[in-house]
Amino acid sequence: MPDKQLLHLVIGGELKSLEGPPEFRDPSKVDFVGAYPTYNAAVSAWRSKAQETVDNALMRYFVIHAHRLLDPAVHGDDHAH
Repeated sequence: MPDKQLLHLVIGGELKSLEGPPEFRDPSKVDFVGAYPTYNAAVSAWRSKAQETVDNALMRYFVIHAHRLLDPAVHGDDHAH
């Protein structure tokens, strides 16, 4: 039986500030990098985008565990998949 799909999204953009919870300066300009079937694939995409924007301290990228939003009953460490 195949492993259950664990969807991850990678997004990023310029933050308003480095203090407090992340808030994008302009949510309409959030960069949707992509959707990935594994955490490792998402981290690879995240790392690539983060390295591209290293000169802008306010530019940040995030991995979102979309499968947890789609099915909140799912628990566990999906980083190994």
